[in-house]
Amino acid sequence: MKYIEFLEALFLNLCNPAIPVSTISKIFLKYVMQTNPKQLILGIGNVLQKDDGIGVYAAEYLLHNYTFTPDIEIINGGVEGIKLFDLFIEYSEVVILDTIALEDTPGSIYNIPAEELGGYGLNSGSAHEIGVLQCLDMLELQGKPKPKSNMIAIVPAEITFAFGLSSELHDVFDRYISVILSDLRDRGITATQKAETISLEKIIMKFKDPASFRA
Repeated sequence: MKYIEFLEALFLNLCNPAIPVSTISKIFLKYVMQTNPKQLILGIGNVLQKDDGIGVYAAEYLLHNYTFTPDIEIINGGVEGIKLFDLFIEYSEVVILDTIALEDTPGSIYNIPAEELGGYGLNSGSAHEIGVLQCLDMLELQGKPKPKSNMIAIVPAEITFAFGLSSELHDVFDRYISVILSDLRDRGITATQKAETISLEKIIMKFKDPASFRA
């Protein structure tokens, strides 16, 4: 729908007392999301629990080492869970980076559409995983358009109180980043590596000792 056509339709709906204001607002939100797409990479997880922090590390790694065309937002959601609700309203496409507790080889990578997340048992997972599902459920309950979302998840080897990654996930970190970049490429987003890059070890150190980090 072109902009002028949309304004004409919106005006006609506003003049029609039979159409609730809530319905008009839903039409407006859907139009904005379709005509002004905003794409987000959302890293979630707990960097205090070793492998559980890989989604956060990966998001930070992408932020420091690549530029993207068209531009995208990269946000560290940490363990905010349901507090991330506003992000799912603001963005039309969301790529979630996280671990997934499945009976599979550590380091196995899954790309799961949002509508299938419940089938992977995430509704009984960690607080941040449950929070993502609650955000999507709340949008549906409120009749608001849901962003096109998927989770690029990796099976952890160790979830314990420590910084860093297990050797299993450290060894496949580059492959995990490659899968994320491939997913973005399929969306028409081009990633260009920066001339100066930062290693995974420095990214981890940023969270372990922020005062020592120099970009």
